[in-house]
Amino acid sequence: MKPSATLVNLARGGVVDDAALAEALRERRIFAAGLDVFEGEPQVHPGLLTVPNVVLTPHIASASEKTRRAMADLAADNLIAALDAGPQAGHPPSVINPEVMARRR
Repeated sequence: MKPSATLVNLARGGVVDDAALAEALRERRIFAAGLDVFEGEPQVHPGLLTVPNVVLTPHIASASEKTRRAMADLAADNLIAALDAGPQAGHPPSVINPEVMARRR
C-alpha cells in the first residue's frame, strides 16, 4: 500500500496481520487504519493501542434494534425446533451442521 492509503477491515480479523499493521502505522508506511474486527478477538493487539492513526471499534454492524430482535427470534426458533417442538419441530431453520440433526433421528 502507498503511504497515503487507509486500510479498513470490517470483514474478519484474520484477514489482516495486526502486528504488521501496527508496525506499518507506527512507521507511517500507510496513513491510517480503521478496524472493527481483530486478528486475536476478543483481544486487540497491543501495538494497535499505541498508534494515533488507527480507529478501533467493536464489531457492531448488526446493532440495530430490528436486527437484534430478528437474531433473538431466530435463535428461539432454532431452539424450539431442535427440542422437537413448534411448527418446525426437528428441523431448525438455520442448522450449520445438518449431519448432527440427521444422527438424532
